[in-house]
Amino acid sequence: MNDFAAMAGLVSVPEPGRALAANVLAFGRLLRRAGVPVGPAEGLAAMEALGQVDIGDRRQVHAALRGVMVHRREHFEVFDQAFLLFWRDPEGGKNAAAMALMEGAKDQAKPPPASRRVSEALAPQQRPNPPLEPPEERPPVEVAMTVSERERLQTMDFEAMSAAEIAAAKAEIRKLVLPLDARPTRRFRPDPEGPSIDLRATIRASLHQGGELLTLERRRRVERPPPLVALCDISGSMARYAQVLLHFLHAVTNDRDRVHSFLFGTRLTNVTRQLRARDAEVAFEMVSHIVPDWSGGTRIGESLALFNKQWSRRVLGQGAVVLLITDGLDREGAKGLAEATDRLRRSCRRLIWLNPLLRFSGFEPRSQGIRAMLPHVDEFRPVHNLASLRELVAALSGAPPLPRRMAA
Repeated sequence: MNDFAAMAGLVSVPEPGRALAANVLAFGRLLRRAGVPVGPAEGLAAMEALGQVDIGDRRQVHAALRGVMVHRREHFEVFDQAFLLFWRDPEGGKNAAAMALMEGAKDQAKPPPASRRVSEALAPQQRPNPPLEPPEERPPVEVAMTVSERERLQTMDFEAMSAAEIAAAKAEIRKLVLPLDARPTRRFRPDPEGPSIDLRATIRASLHQGGELLTLERRRRVERPPPLVALCDISGSMARYAQVLLHFLHAVTNDRDRVHSFLFGTRLTNVTRQLRARDAEVAFEMVSHIVPDWSGGTRIGESLALFNKQWSRRVLGQGAVVLLITDGLDREGAKGLAEATDRLRRSCRRLIWLNPLLRFSGFEPRSQGIRAMLPHVDEFRPVHNLASLRELVAALSGAPPLPRRMAA
């Protein structure tokens, strides 16, 4: 028996089967805490799989457990990190949380999200100590006029949130539902109570009756929500907001079809395919690999012109709604920005500009980029807290307002 079998706890225990079952059970709990859906069925399948392989061969054990305990490709990396940490030393997880501190070190490589997630799952859970003495009775406090933490979180600026508050805000964002108003398409579907007669289907049905028109087949036009296209600025001035809004785009992408997401700083990047991954951390890890200009400069005019040239005809059909998320601060000034924004507006049904600078009550469009873009958008909305996102969802769910034009 080699080192792996010894680390699994089979040497010191006289009943290896019971020790192995306990270790597999603990490993399943670790995977659940790390976000991998593992239940009793996977635990039983893991025990059966281990009975078919050489328990002394680490590679065989790894392949057997992953084959029966993981059902989605995006969870493979989490499983590999958990297997590496747990089966090396089940008790060594108490110190594994220190790996998460590597994230803030600039002179070291950033650990993958799966490693941070497993490290947090391996860390011992801190439980409050029970009070030794019963607490003193205090007079009741009137809380009718106080504001709860959840309500305070709704109006707090994303840029002012702590790490814990950002995590709570991301959890609230995942609950948002974005039902866009349905729009008629060119397709029809059979409907006995439809408003129009389907002549082709009627003639086809008459052939079964010797050519007699006994019944009239009817049809109804198919209605679908329009495509949603998001263009999000990830420059240095928008970095904190973009991190939170990416969770909103990820939730929307996984909740409905025909959602296209683009990120731009100094260049334009299509991240639609990456955001379709169900696991948020896996999706953002893939996004980080293909986006080279995060927290850099901003070239809004060039990015919009490139989108109009390469992507507008592909994704802006059937009355698409465009969300332009940027503060309007372009390093190139207003060069070509008005023309690109105007063409974008003419290519879609509704162009909504989301600007975090609107959180200031005394906001005025003094920047050249803002003054160039503002006359060519349908709506100008803030996007700096949860309340503004909820207002956006409510606005997209209703009928679009009349187009407005503002003077530059």
